[in-house]
Amino acid sequence: MPDLPPHPRRHDWRWQLRHALTAADLGLPDNPAWPCRVSPYYAALANPDDPDDPIARQFRPDPHETQPDAYGPDPFGEDGPAAVAPGIKQRFPDRILAQISLACAANCRHCTRRGLLGRARAARLDDLLAALRARPAVREVLLSGGDPLLLPDDALLKWVDALAALPQIDAIRLCTRTPVTLPMRWTLPLVRRLARCKRLWVQTQFNHPRELTPEAIAACARLVDHGIPVSNQSVLLRGVNDDPATMTALCAALQRHRIRPYYVFVCDPIAGIGHFRTPPETAARLREHLLTHLGGLACPRIVADLPDAPHKHDVPAAAPMPPRHPL
Repeated sequence: MPDLPPHPRRHDWRWQLRHALTAADLGLPDNPAWPCRVSPYYAALANPDDPDDPIARQFRPDPHETQPDAYGPDPFGEDGPAAVAPGIKQRFPDRILAQISLACAANCRHCTRRGLLGRARAARLDDLLAALRARPAVREVLLSGGDPLLLPDDALLKWVDALAALPQIDAIRLCTRTPVTLPMRWTLPLVRRLARCKRLWVQTQFNHPRELTPEAIAACARLVDHGIPVSNQSVLLRGVNDDPATMTALCAALQRHRIRPYYVFVCDPIAGIGHFRTPPETAARLREHLLTHLGGLACPRIVADLPDAPHKHDVPAAAPMPPRHPL
């Protein structure tokens, strides 16, 4: 990555966002359909001398992204049947998702919504509250995006406080990758304010052991120490974490730092990420290895999220798995 001048606010999340790096900054060709954008903090975790670096693979555009693919940009119908209102989706009867931000600290190359965010509209709180009143069976709300932690503190707390006031809501999930890509976002004042909710869960996505830096560990510890559980949902990515040693090390480290290894998802069936997909036998072999080498608290479920399915499917999945992208 390019050298940035020393700055006293380099550990300030707003500074990181203002100095987000683009493909041009990194000397790389870009993908206009899903432009490169990454925080300097996260880009610095990559080894610039390794063309196959597992961190870099997650933020560097890849020529394979534009190759023909059997899948489209919206396999889960988020712009269709799952849409409740702009930015509000419901695929399962007891939970609903609101995209309250349309930006991230890093545009992950494997992003499920990479084909949707450019034309998406952010959710409105009034629309979400109306949807919940009409759906008394909903007991969980997922605040997602983009990344909800890119909102200012007061804006984020407005959503959390409004949902925490509803008796029907048992859990509010903050779906964010900022513990990985922007850990300085989790300031002590913000965490203290969020901790008042008592129904808040943070779901994040560590994909490689090297992402568990001292800064990331400190951010997660701050949350857990204030009573906010942190769970991890990795994505199984070819060339990043699809070998047993890497995933075992990741899950063990997550448990060591009180982050629950919750799910490992095989890549979603969306266009542009075929080069990350692994064959079914890789996921099945990995599942057996983790079950053999890790105790239950450190062993995640390896699952596939399939269009029109009523729930996540454990690997080996009951439904067909996405095929590998032709390389």
